[in-house]
Amino acid sequence: MDKQLTVLIAGGGTGGHLYPAIAIGETMQMRYPSIKVHYMGSKFGIEAEVLPVKALPHTLLPIRGLQRGFSLQSLSRNLLLPWRMYNSMRIARKTIRRFEPDIIVGTGGYASAIPLKIAVKRNIPIVLQEQNSYPGITTTYFAKEAKQICIAFDAAKDKLNANTLLTGNPIRTNIQNGDRKKGGLLFDINPNQKTIFLFGGSQGSAFLNKIMSECISMLDSEKIQILWQTGQNQYEQYKHLDSSLIKVRSFIHNMPEAYAISDLIISRAGALTLSEITACGKPSILVPFPQSAGDHQTKNAKSIVRANAGLLLPEKELTTRKLYRTAISILYDSNKLKSMSNNARKIGIPDATNKIIDQILEVVKTDV
Repeated sequence: MDKQLTVLIAGGGTGGHLYPAIAIGETMQMRYPSIKVHYMGSKFGIEAEVLPVKALPHTLLPIRGLQRGFSLQSLSRNLLLPWRMYNSMRIARKTIRRFEPDIIVGTGGYASAIPLKIAVKRNIPIVLQEQNSYPGITTTYFAKEAKQICIAFDAAKDKLNANTLLTGNPIRTNIQNGDRKKGGLLFDINPNQKTIFLFGGSQGSAFLNKIMSECISMLDSEKIQILWQTGQNQYEQYKHLDSSLIKVRSFIHNMPEAYAISDLIISRAGALTLSEITACGKPSILVPFPQSAGDHQTKNAKSIVRANAGLLLPEKELTTRKLYRTAISILYDSNKLKSMSNNARKIGIPDATNKIIDQILEVVKTDV
């Protein structure tokens, strides 16, 4: 490399925006150790917890998204928005001046908009990574300014009048390399027993948490183990259900081992989740979040169903008994488990992260 390349990766708020950023940055530095990577997000997003734990260089902005509710708390937060915007712009400008990035990569979320806006004004090239079939607000707004937009679903191309490339979604480093025995020790789970891994994204799902709490007694009678990520906000409500068969966690940092120990995934249908599930070859029961923009989670889930790698259960039709029967019908059918697992692997794009990195390096025309 002729000179040290500096890359600023901005994204966060939720795991769906943060983990692609981390996957891109970590893999880039594994390939080219001389590249300098700095992350930017919000001090109110999940990145405020994850980035320090992973000891990744970062800057957190005091910005948070527009609150759509009408509560006193929402109104007071919205009143602070102009100040937060001003202060965030000031901090972002200072950070960008200090690091002088050669390129800024945006993976979505409200925190990525500010550094992308500064990049456009300073003629710093930008690359966007869009996880979903229905592009987010940040991607849509900056699409025409981006040198390249890396998309994970063909459907996103139709909604972006810009330079797009189908690459798949970046997945977390080593997500496929989990070990079932290590997972058993880590989560205090018997690796020789059937295990369901339930999670509703980084923030948890109130609906999935409630229906699982109602389903526990039936699964318990079948001696089915459950690894259950509730999300931090709902952990206190369900932590009393932790037992020898049920492991309740607010948040799981070691996802490779969580996937490795599981025989069946029950989750929402966020794009990043599906990318990880397919890369790991895991059968799944998908319950799309019905309020997702453009109902993109249902569209995401249908791609899994078409490949016979998972089942889609709409939230409005899902009952406790239906979830129980569906889970049991998969777990106790070894042929179905194996077939769904193989089909999931077939549609996974495990090299998506490297494809995206190649595009980033092409944009900055770095000789590596």
